[in-house]
Amino acid sequence: MSSNAKAGVVAPLYRINKFVVPTAARAQFVELVEKTLEVIRSQDGYVEDLFLEQHAGPGKFNFCTMIEFASEEFAPKVAAAIGEFDRSLNLDRAALMEKLGIQTDSASYKSFEAASA
Repeated sequence: MSSNAKAGVVAPLYRINKFVVPTAARAQFVELVEKTLEVIRSQDGYVEDLFLEQHAGPGKFNFCTMIEFASEEFAPKVAAAIGEFDRSLNLDRAALMEKLGIQTDSASYKSFEAASA
């Protein structure tokens, strides 16, 4: 067991979202991500984020976000806030991604040390 786990330290949670975004969908995609990040940044437990665009390399994903939360306990509250935001815009994210031809790959991660503790 790691010293962090022994001390009862809560491990951060990282949400990593990767996207394949067609050029024609770029502007609409970027606008939606920026608005979504505004919602996320206002939530309890938010620590920091990165919104990255690939500029070189062979990978198929050309955008990704990495969002750090203080712990996994905040994830359901953030998901609910995003759901409320989407409802306020009458937005179906999955349908929009399909319509725009955007492929997504999303998962939550903990540091290797925290995950193996």
